[in-house]
Amino acid sequence: MQIWVDADACPVVIKEILYRAANRTEILVTLVANQALSVPRSDFIKTVRVPSGFDVADNEIVKRVVEGDLVITSDIPLAAEVIEKGGHALNPRGELYSASSIKSILNMRDFMDTLRSSGVQTGGPPPLSQSDRQAFANHLDTFLTRNG
Repeated sequence: MQIWVDADACPVVIKEILYRAANRTEILVTLVANQALSVPRSDFIKTVRVPSGFDVADNEIVKRVVEGDLVITSDIPLAAEVIEKGGHALNPRGELYSASSIKSILNMRDFMDTLRSSGVQTGGPPPLSQSDRQAFANHLDTFLTRNG
């Protein structure tokens, strides 16, 4: 099992939690991004740089993920593809997507996208809070204890 990170949009504080977890558990964490990333030196942290473009990083993650891997992403369509391949997906706010929940979450995302396309101002997500960070760290630890 390894952890894949949709790193272009992943908050720095979440990456820092992942770096500590990688070194503590000795599970490989791979950050995939379309820009150069600065990461701590570690045998358990690596980066993959992909070309710029729509969903290039997402497609690379889907190509490489295997059953049982964990993907850190707030991208719901990516999470759905990961789950379809037998992987797990956790968002930076600590929500672990599941096969039973991802369809309704994807439907809501599509609905909100349709509203935005028709000119309705829906606003964005609130800033990442301390409780979001704590929820992420707790869910990550629980997941790693059960699956690591």
